Amino acid sequence: MLADCGGGGGTDARAAATGMSAAAQLGELIFNDTSLSSPAGQACVSCHQPSVAHATNDVVQAGAAARHFGLRNAPSLRYLRFSPNFSFTSDGPTGGFFRDGRAITFTDQAQRPFLNPDEMNNSDIVTVLAKVAAAPYAAEFRRVWGADVFSDPVNAFNKLGASLAAYEREDPDFAPFSAKFDLWRAGKVALTANELQGWALFNDPAKGNCAACHPGTAPDPVTPPLFTDFTYDNLGLPRNAVIAANADPVFFDLGLCGPVRLDVSDPTLCGAFKVPTLRNIALTAPYFHNGVIATLRDAVRFYVTRDTDPSLWYPPDGLGGVLKFNDLPPQYVGNVNTSEGPYNRHLGDAPALTDTEIDRVVDFLNTLTDGY
Repeated sequence: MLADCGGGGGTDARAAATGMSAAAQLGELIFNDTSLSSPAGQACVSCHQPSVAHATNDVVQAGAAARHFGLRNAPSLRYLRFSPNFSFTSDGPTGGFFRDGRAITFTDQAQRPFLNPDEMNNSDIVTVLAKVAAAPYAAEFRRVWGADVFSDPVNAFNKLGASLAAYEREDPDFAPFSAKFDLWRAGKVALTANELQGWALFNDPAKGNCAACHPGTAPDPVTPPLFTDFTYDNLGLPRNAVIAANADPVFFDLGLCGPVRLDVSDPTLCGAFKVPTLRNIALTAPYFHNGVIATLRDAVRFYVTRDTDPSLWYPPDGLGGVLKFNDLPPQYVGNVNTSEGPYNRHLGDAPALTDTEIDRVVDFLNTLTDGY
């Protein structure tokens, strides 16, 4: 599955064939290079595989050093180029990169995995750049970014990130807009009755209300629907025992509030994670930031039964109830979204979607898979 990174000659010729710039072609070589981790063997593509929409099927991907395991389910890189840089707006935090938005820009997002012990595990940028300078494409790196690029490590590391960002922006495989939904929207194919029913339930505020965070409307006259509003939400997910860090009962992954991101101090944001695109959602199991839900149908079912029948998702509390929202410390349980549908129901209420309607929503979500 890993592409051949050997050979440094002629990104211009390859760029002419694909429409990508020389920097983007260089980024493609870096993206697939397994020599850039410590120990060698891990590349960007290891966690962002084209066959599963540039994501991975693992619950939590192991890093380059076998003793390290990440805290979070690797997100898809498809359509990431459309995310705005991180900022605070009148609606709260928006945009950014990674599930906690800690990388403010696309280039920053591309750089950080090289130094993350749970990913490529390099100790510092000098170590990374020594590997780049020894790679078969080192001459190409100099040609694209300047003969003396390696003389300034900070600049060279920025150029490394810029190369990857160019690749993810320019390669059409990262944003093909080739799903059945896109062809239907263009009038080229018809959706089935089940898919159309799912689309209606997806948009209905009294039913799925999925479009509240995953709008199926075009954001501008040029860009097709992205199925994310790039905001942040706290879903109160069940704790995932597969994540090694969760063996410590006092450890909690609080998204915007840490433990990875350290610059957000608003306690009302603790436990919030970035709303992902639903494009290619059928390929990117398991689901949510902690990978706790195994199937797409169960992901939809969780949304509509979390509050009406929490015993389906949370462990018993020993007192006849359940430990609801058990992946948050008690002081942040109030941050969980309980006001928007379908979360605005209560124990014993009928779920917003019936079992059959859940199936219809899943039918629609399957129309968002690229390559139809």
